[in-house]
Amino acid sequence: MKTNISELRKKFGITQEELAEKAGVTRQTIISLEAGRYNPSLLLAHKISMVLKQKHIEDVFVIK
Repeated sequence: MKTNISELRKKFGITQEELAEKAGVTRQTIISLEAGRYNPSLLLAHKISMVLKQKHIEDVFVIK
């Protein structure tokens, strides 16, 4: 799964560690998501989208 997490994090000045803490996961999970090696649950995708100030999950996660 492709994501826009890295671009959005940089846009808002949020580190991987900060995003992980706010979403309730580890930094390793954020790294895996950004690399496309991990597909999040709907709940996690929603949390990350909210932290990154996106209205729609599809603005963060793109299904190939």
